[in-house]
Amino acid sequence: MSVFVNAETRVLVQGITGEAAQHHTEVMMNYGTNIVAGMRPGSGGMTVYGVPVYNTVAEAVEAKKPNASILFVPAKVMRQAAFEALDANIGLIVMVSEHVPLHDTMEIIAKAKESGADVIGPNTPGLIAPSLHCKIGFVPSQYYIPGPVGVASRSGTLTYEIVSRLTLAGIGQTTCVGVGGDPIVGTTFSKMARLFEADPETKAILLIGEVGGSMEEEVAELVQKGEITKPVVAYIAGRTAPKGKRMGHAGAIIAAGRGSIESKLKAFEAANIPVAAIPDEVVKLVKDSL
Repeated sequence: MSVFVNAETRVLVQGITGEAAQHHTEVMMNYGTNIVAGMRPGSGGMTVYGVPVYNTVAEAVEAKKPNASILFVPAKVMRQAAFEALDANIGLIVMVSEHVPLHDTMEIIAKAKESGADVIGPNTPGLIAPSLHCKIGFVPSQYYIPGPVGVASRSGTLTYEIVSRLTLAGIGQTTCVGVGGDPIVGTTFSKMARLFEADPETKAILLIGEVGGSMEEEVAELVQKGEITKPVVAYIAGRTAPKGKRMGHAGAIIAAGRGSIESKLKAFEAANIPVAAIPDEVVKLVKDSL
């Protein structure tokens, strides 16, 4: 079993005729992802690596019944594209673009909540379920193998580095999800922790966090309340970040005493969540937790 995707996942690629979208469509399909349709206004009737392209999401849904969509569209039209997918009752939306206007993201998340859909991102590399050979996004699949660890991360490249170390140690993963680096994202660490808690195949949860935001502290609170009972291991990037320095991710905001490295470490300590000081320490902590 995995989180968000299963054997029945049928993927639509919005913006499929763009250069990056075409490349990643081919890579996702080569990995095993079941991409059934593409969409771009004015490109209906084309095919991309054998995938039929439609002018609208509604046409694609009627013809091919996708239930997940990855949006390779510019940030300025992300709201329109996401709304179109949600209006067509697609249940999983993956938004890879950076610089989506904050208010647009809020409206997308609100609409998704009304329709019961899940949103990953924005500003995400996507997700991967190694046991299903399914990935939606541009996660480099060569670093992942099936196994018992559920991974949620705010940083794409850190995920690849840390997961590759787990894989070299023979520790596989159930699902790895890049939640996104923006201040507001559709799927938080708390939601991921609850999903992994409910997933019988996931035996341990790995959080790859960073300075800024309060998602890490929120998971620590769930652990303290007993709502998350599976072992949780964490790594937090930014220990050496100078105070007052603006960081790269838009989500790296410290406010009201939460979001700093100190507050995250304090919260994890109170919840007895082990935290790796460097990426190389994650493997031992995960091994010890299983």
